[in-house]
Amino acid sequence: MRLMVTDDTTTLSYWLNWRVLLCAILVLTPMAVAFYLIWKYERPTKDSCSDREALHDERSRILWNDEAWRPCLKEIPPSFLMVYRVIAFCLLLVALSFDVAVHGGELFYYYTQWTFTLVTIYFGLGSVLSLYGFCKDNRMNNKVNDRIVEDTEKGLYMPLACEGTSNGKVGGNLDYKGKSNTPCSAALWCNLFQILFQMTAGAVMLTDSVYWVVIFPFLSIEDYEMSLLTVLAHSLNLILLLGDTALNSLHFPWFRISYFILWTGIYVIFEWTIHACLPLCCFKGIAEAACSFGRFNRRTEELREGGQLNRDHC
Repeated sequence: MRLMVTDDTTTLSYWLNWRVLLCAILVLTPMAVAFYLIWKYERPTKDSCSDREALHDERSRILWNDEAWRPCLKEIPPSFLMVYRVIAFCLLLVALSFDVAVHGGELFYYYTQWTFTLVTIYFGLGSVLSLYGFCKDNRMNNKVNDRIVEDTEKGLYMPLACEGTSNGKVGGNLDYKGKSNTPCSAALWCNLFQILFQMTAGAVMLTDSVYWVVIFPFLSIEDYEMSLLTVLAHSLNLILLLGDTALNSLHFPWFRISYFILWTGIYVIFEWTIHACLPLCCFKGIAEAACSFGRFNRRTEELREGGQLNRDHC
């Protein structure tokens, strides 16, 4: 991951041209649309619904909170997803630590490292939420078992359909007043976790597909450092995230792709700020790929012109 210095980006003349203006429009316009979508769908609505509608919304919110740590299939125990996330977090954290130790903190100038760090944070938060859900389920099961033993000893009759009664629990997660037993802080972290899930899904697909499809085919191996850490940085996060996607039960509201657009736009603005303060630098691999692609285009044009000259000569 060597750096290649090209033009001086600290001069004012570098930024005062139509290309920079066009890039700014292409970056800021999607960010504005993303802000509008988040404002439209994420803002709290007025409390104008009936008690039954409020209870239905509360149930939906609780089921959604439950998705943060519950697998997609009932046959898979939540502990399996918890162990998977803990192992994935440890692997990503070790790979990230080794990468930073070998190449230094300048790695965080690049979108790949931003994405890798974001995936690491996602699995770290997922491990904590899975542990929270696992402990919560155990407490609820213990309470139910204790209640059954207590009522059995007293010889009381327990109705089967207790969720319809006013003294029972509604849906297993609501108290007799229809209020959530899930703390507001837990609901907030679950909401953040789903946002991270959709941000990492878009960022990982973007970085890994661009690297393996666009950049890597045009690299010359003798001039590029293809190490194990480089391969892990562009594959391990995708593999682990696909496994978590197959196991978890998170839904994917499409408007929240706006968070990924904002994440990418913030990175671009960060890069502009860095380049305005420091000389322009980029991956040597990217520069090598661009040069190789340019040589390929020039060679194609030369062959085309040569064929045209031969036809004219004949």
